[in-house]
Amino acid sequence: MLKQAALQQPVSRSPAIRSAGMLPGLSFRQLLLAAFLLIAALLSGTSVHALFTLERMSTHSRETAGQAVRLTEEAQRLAERTVAMERSARQYLVLDDPAFRDRYAEAWQQAKAALAELREALPQAPAEVFNAWNSYSEAAWTVLQASEGQEQVAPPGPVRGKRKPEVRKPDPRALFQAFEHLPALNEQLAQESKREVERRNNALSDDLERQRKMLTFQVIGAIVLAVLLAFWFGLWLSRPLARMEMAIGRLGENRFDQPIEVKGPADLRRLGQQLDWLRRRLADLEAEKSRFLRHVSHELKTPLAALCEGAALLDDEVAGKLTDSQREISRILRQNTQSLQTQIEDLLRYNEVAFDAQHINRLPVDLRALLYKVIDDQRLQWVARDLKIEVEGGPRTAVLDPDKFAVVLANLLSNAVRFSPRGGTIRFVLSDSEGRVRIDCVDQGPGVAATDASRIFDPFYQGLNQPQGARHGNGIGLSIVREYVLAHDGDVRLVPAAAGAHFRIELPDES
Repeated sequence: MLKQAALQQPVSRSPAIRSAGMLPGLSFRQLLLAAFLLIAALLSGTSVHALFTLERMSTHSRETAGQAVRLTEEAQRLAERTVAMERSARQYLVLDDPAFRDRYAEAWQQAKAALAELREALPQAPAEVFNAWNSYSEAAWTVLQASEGQEQVAPPGPVRGKRKPEVRKPDPRALFQAFEHLPALNEQLAQESKREVERRNNALSDDLERQRKMLTFQVIGAIVLAVLLAFWFGLWLSRPLARMEMAIGRLGENRFDQPIEVKGPADLRRLGQQLDWLRRRLADLEAEKSRFLRHVSHELKTPLAALCEGAALLDDEVAGKLTDSQREISRILRQNTQSLQTQIEDLLRYNEVAFDAQHINRLPVDLRALLYKVIDDQRLQWVARDLKIEVEGGPRTAVLDPDKFAVVLANLLSNAVRFSPRGGTIRFVLSDSEGRVRIDCVDQGPGVAATDASRIFDPFYQGLNQPQGARHGNGIGLSIVREYVLAHDGDVRLVPAAAGAHFRIELPDES
């Protein structure tokens, strides 16, 4: 009734819980959402930057291709206009028709426009090439313009109109000499155009390769950073959950000595404070239960002692001679009062063990030496049953409470002695496994029934396979083993075996 009444008290009465709502910070869900948004923003930013980079490189590639096409077209146009100029000049020489000279002037203007485009697009081409081309084309035009009685002037454009009188025939040799050099100059300009196109393509390829490497590093870096962020957030957010899981496990094992402190998001900190408040309440209830048991046991011992004394007086026939029926009744009274007294003492003993398990005095202890001492202390019991005790494994050092762990080994040994057949063998094996110290106790008794395996460590529980002719135990020996092993941060379990019982204890190796 005390425990039930205590648990029915409202949680809002805890001062820790009332103050928990004042803690600043974000909740677990808010931090989880922030982690997802941060990782998504990182990956999205990298993707957007990659798209912009690819778009910029695509535009640059299109511009380079367009410039290459224009250079090729201007070089071809220059060559074509040069051919047209030469053809018009030859026709003018043969036919002496001013229309052909006008065609020459028109082709010449178009060629000079193409030459200007090439000069602007080919900054690395030698200036002498352009100057030579202009010189030879000017010389050709001068020859075509030569006439008697007129000065030689450079035309502003094509000459149109009537034929001028008294025009002197041009000198064909000077004209042909001018046109001998223009094709070579055109070919040189075409080669310069090809080299410029190749240079721009190489520059574009180098830029593409550089951008590819940069994007590769950015993508790999973003992925690695995203993985690290996810791992860090996952570890940081899961750590308080693991602490709460361990705290709940300790509460389930009635270990109320360690305070519960959870760090992390605000809501998980509040939940940790609630668990710590629950720990203190359960510790108070456990202390109240212990006080209640001690009080009730003390109150029961007094009348129980009177009953035992009365049964003994009746059995000794102090009040008069007893008949056989009366003597049988007296024996039944004495036997049941003794059994009741034993049960009360066992209850007090188990309650004392549960309390002592919360106070461990750890020291470096040689388990092999401690085991030999326990075996020697119980020599009379196992020698009387003609048993053989074997210890395997070398010395093992563990940090533990030697007095309490001696009780663990003694209870395992006495349990094995009780269930072992006469002349049997009990084996203790000391070993290491994955950073833990392992102790195995194996006997040759009837073993543990399958229906008892899950409850073999429960207090006051006695299994089905009881030894014949032996007195029934109190059912707390293995419970004490579990309490003390758990108090040492260890683990004890029943290992399946073909014959006999096989108990295994594992302790952390803190040596």
